[in-house]
Amino acid sequence: MYTSNEILELVNEALENKVYDRKPQSLYEPMKYVLSLGGKRIRPVLMLMAYNLYREDVNRIMTNALAIETYHNYTLLHDDLMDRADVRRGKPCVHKVWDDNTAILSGDAMLVLSYQMMAQCDRDKLAQVMELYTETALQIGEGQQYDMEFETRNDVREEEYIEMIRLKTSVLLACALKLGAILADAPQADADALYAFGEKMGLAFQLQDDYLDVYGDFKVFGKKIGGDILCNKKTFMLINALAKADPEKREELDRWLAATDYVPEEKVKAVTHIYNELDIPQLALDKINAYFEEAKTALESVQVADEKKHYLWELAEQMLGRQS
Repeated sequence: MYTSNEILELVNEALENKVYDRKPQSLYEPMKYVLSLGGKRIRPVLMLMAYNLYREDVNRIMTNALAIETYHNYTLLHDDLMDRADVRRGKPCVHKVWDDNTAILSGDAMLVLSYQMMAQCDRDKLAQVMELYTETALQIGEGQQYDMEFETRNDVREEEYIEMIRLKTSVLLACALKLGAILADAPQADADALYAFGEKMGLAFQLQDDYLDVYGDFKVFGKKIGGDILCNKKTFMLINALAKADPEKREELDRWLAATDYVPEEKVKAVTHIYNELDIPQLALDKINAYFEEAKTALESVQVADEKKHYLWELAEQMLGRQS
């Protein structure tokens, strides 16, 4: 069995050796650029680790694993453009290095190439693989649309938010795991359990991201604390605060949400204080733990030896900062 770090090394090596020999070069250079920015490569690593539960020859599906990494980076390229972001992983975004139109076209080409690469699998698995991949791609677009619509709403319900992050974040992790299982000829029940494992792990991971944006350590978290508060992002934290606040606290929250002229540190401090008074951090931690346990239960139901599942669970714990 490979460890997650060993799988990551294989993925990075394959990406470095990936050749784009089509023209014009100006369309493909941004692809190489965005894929060279690094990252944890969680999705291809999960696909290969799921495959490795049943088969040893993980390089046999490396092209499929690179497909899902290419797809993920296509979504980041377009997200950066929509958000007018300047930096991705410490480097200028594609639309800053080139321009908006190039970012759109290169992103579109990445999407098409990811489908071309994913289709390079055994013929008897092609229909099942492409059905799951296509459904996942549609769901991610739906999640992004919900996320954008939530920006202008102050009545978003918790269940709506959970569905949005499931679509936008969790389903691609789940898809990666299930595709690995399908390509390895795993039993259907195992493939479904691995999908559930990825889905619940993704929900826990995103909710933890919400929590750490407010209560994390900047040195560990890697980005400025309180960013979600400053941009009025509808997170699990804010949605529950709005729902649980009494009239006085709701009025204060609404005032901060509507404010255009404020000292950032004061807004973060005031909103965090409201969260604390409403016991929102504990509510978030309880939800994270619940999804974490559901993910653990799903993985435990996969019918392979525990020692084979060890490295996969270890990766899940690393993602969520847990220890066995």
